[in-house]
Amino acid sequence: MTFQPQPNARPGQASPGTPGSEAGNRPAAWPSRPWRLGLRVAGAGLLAATGAIHLDLYLTGYRSIPTIGWMFLLQVITAVGLAVAVLATGSRLLAAAGAGFALATLGGYLLSIWVGLFGFKEIRTTAGIVAGVIEVAAFAALAAFAAAPAAAAQPARQATGGSRTLTRFRRSRLLARLQAGIPGVGRAVASVSIAALVVLGIAVTQSGGPAPPPPASGARAVLKTATIGGMTVLTNAQGFTLYWFALDTPARSACYGTCAGYWPPVTVTGTPSAGPGVTGKLSTIRRSDGNTQVTYNGHPLYTYVGDTAPGQAFGNNLNLNGGPWHQMTVSS
Repeated sequence: MTFQPQPNARPGQASPGTPGSEAGNRPAAWPSRPWRLGLRVAGAGLLAATGAIHLDLYLTGYRSIPTIGWMFLLQVITAVGLAVAVLATGSRLLAAAGAGFALATLGGYLLSIWVGLFGFKEIRTTAGIVAGVIEVAAFAALAAFAAAPAAAAQPARQATGGSRTLTRFRRSRLLARLQAGIPGVGRAVASVSIAALVVLGIAVTQSGGPAPPPPASGARAVLKTATIGGMTVLTNAQGFTLYWFALDTPARSACYGTCAGYWPPVTVTGTPSAGPGVTGKLSTIRRSDGNTQVTYNGHPLYTYVGDTAPGQAFGNNLNLNGGPWHQMTVSS
């Protein structure tokens, strides 16, 4: 059995439905080559943008958070690596990997907002919301590019042997179908992207802004001391390191909103109490939100969300939320 060209086919032109016929296999809804290039560039660029945001967060404070810190660095390396690989090779497999990675990163952010991740609970921030939206867009672009058809399959060369010609015809037809894209995937990508945006919106709405912190220890803030890194530092009653902010004044705190979410102020409803070894002057100031904040030697006091256990001082010397932070030493 030998396959002959259809009588109406012009020389060098494949007939509809034959191997190499892009028109006979590609759905009309799939984007053309310029659009595929646009999806490729946009997806890679958006993925790199998420890496840049996570790099900024890593360098400005997240690197000090146990487990979460190195995960941010890993996200940066992976996002940029996949973006460069997709842009350089145009591999649909790598694009699919990038789409999955963007969706997984978004999932980690949502999980950290709702229930916490590795002991760290995220708060609502502009950077986090922007990164989430970009991750959804990166997923949509890369997934669409991965599922879109590649270049048209080349027509199979005719051979004299009947069985060889049939085999080549079948292989070429299968390749053409694969290159023509997967039916229904475009709608699935759009549906997943919309669902992800809806879930992101619900998550950031329910998370709310940073809530005012409770008093450090009941109605009275009891301050203690501990030796951390060879320095005697001030701690709260639970042993967590206390910090001061360079932008504060003795009468005013400069840390509100998102800043107060990462650096909860030490508040009190009564009078602060000094434990053994606390030799400095304790006082209070009235915050603009109505809470009373404890001060030590004229410095309003804070804890740091990155310290997850007593004896840690991950917030020391961080330049975050507009200025440097320092642990409060007893001699300060």
